[in-house]
Amino acid sequence: MKELSPVYLSALAAQLGTLSAFLGGFAATFLATLLTLNRRGRLLTVCIGLSVTSAVAFVVTVVAATMVAAVTHPNAPPVVAVSAAGLSRVLMALGFYLGTLSLLGTLGCSGSLHSRGVGRLTALAAAIGALCVLAMTIRFN
Repeated sequence: MKELSPVYLSALAAQLGTLSAFLGGFAATFLATLLTLNRRGRLLTVCIGLSVTSAVAFVVTVVAATMVAAVTHPNAPPVVAVSAAGLSRVLMALGFYLGTLSLLGTLGCSGSLHSRGVGRLTALAAAIGALCVLAMTIRFN
């Protein structure tokens, strides 16, 4: 893992924590909407599974980002900074990637609940979005 300055990590954690809280709320709201549909089927089950994965991943990201912010604080005890920094950084990054990609997956498959044409459009938009996210973030790995 690359050594990054505490100031940079703190700013990154604040940004990812805020964004993940917002997107996690969106994923949870989307999940609640899917759960209230009076339908059954494999596609709905996939959408619900992706939405749950997204919401949970974003919750993990928010907690991990909070931990990163805590351990990068100038007054953090040395034992805290050493023991939690690496794991929190990994969970923050993985949670954000998983949450983002599963949210895009939810959006992509949800259109098919309406019609085949809308499903193709939402799947295409989600695939393009996932490729863009991966292309923009690949250098951070």
